[in-house]
Amino acid sequence: MEDSGIALRLNALLAEAGLEVLDAAAGGRFALYLSLLMRWNARMNLTAIRDETGILTRHFVECIACAQALPSGLSSLLDFGSGAGFPGIPIALCRPEMVVTLCESQGKKAAFLREAVRVLGISAKVHGQRAETLGAVFDCVTLRAVDRMADAVRGAASLVSAGGYLVGMTTDAEFDGMRFAAGAGFSWSDCIPLPGSEDRIVCVGVRLAS
Repeated sequence: MEDSGIALRLNALLAEAGLEVLDAAAGGRFALYLSLLMRWNARMNLTAIRDETGILTRHFVECIACAQALPSGLSSLLDFGSGAGFPGIPIALCRPEMVVTLCESQGKKAAFLREAVRVLGISAKVHGQRAETLGAVFDCVTLRAVDRMADAVRGAASLVSAGGYLVGMTTDAEFDGMRFAAGAGFSWSDCIPLPGSEDRIVCVGVRLAS
């Protein structure tokens, strides 16, 4: 399907989910992102979801929902364990006012992220080492479907600035574990259900001033 057709299809899915639709420029960039994912997925295991429909619904729509749920006024965001760029690249496409850092320690996936940033022309940085080596804190840290979730949440929480946000794309069943791993320094708002799922959610915690 041509880029314009992909963008129209994605906007139809967003409208069906009650989300804001994309303008033409953003829609075209998501179509480019899909094409890039499909090409790289053919030769390496970027994501277990490999078909066009699955990428649009499970990856793009859910991550756009996350981007739209983020508070306003954020200037820096770290996507912890970015993998194929979820949710960091959709956030960078939807919220261009933020400087997004995509952190991914696996070399092949980091190479994909660098290519995606170049092709899509987004103002994102790729950090190809472990997040602990960043030496910085961020207004917002996101994570989704990462390995060893409890350890990842503890690491991500340590990189959130005072008054900043820790945002997890997780499930109802995993939320209590995530909240426990983040520690008592966070206050959590009501979780936001993700479109097309009975149990997947976006949860937002704010770091309390010490």
